[in-house]
Amino acid sequence: MPVRIGYASGAYDLFHIGHLNLLRQARERCDFLIAGVASAEMSQRLKGTTPVVPLAERLEIVRSIRFVDDAVVDEHVNKAETWREVGFNMFFKGDDWRGTPKGDRLERDMELIGVQVVYLPYTPTTSSTMLRRALSVMTGSPGDSAMNA
Repeated sequence: MPVRIGYASGAYDLFHIGHLNLLRQARERCDFLIAGVASAEMSQRLKGTTPVVPLAERLEIVRSIRFVDDAVVDEHVNKAETWREVGFNMFFKGDDWRGTPKGDRLERDMELIGVQVVYLPYTPTTSSTMLRRALSVMTGSPGDSAMNA
């Protein structure tokens, strides 16, 4: 049986239980898990927000999670480019992507290179967007672009 190498990309900003759930569930389904941590530029492009936590710190946090075997900077919108650099045969994403245009595009791109897309349950009670909003309310400031998500 071939080694199942998984890839789970995300900003992993304001690390929370949803991130931990995704990484734990991904690791349960593969032999080796690589977490792709989005650069600030990538996060801005894809989500329209700049992470609150600097990239080096987000990488260190994610690398320290026992479910993660390796963590790399994710700088590609097209995950086939990431696949060429990193090499994986399973791609993990929250099921909030399922049936969306971006999820459909991901599935098409991954199918072309023989990578299985696996959707994992999204944790609806906590998200980085919710945390940014709560911090903005608590501080009473409108915040910068990172806080306006």
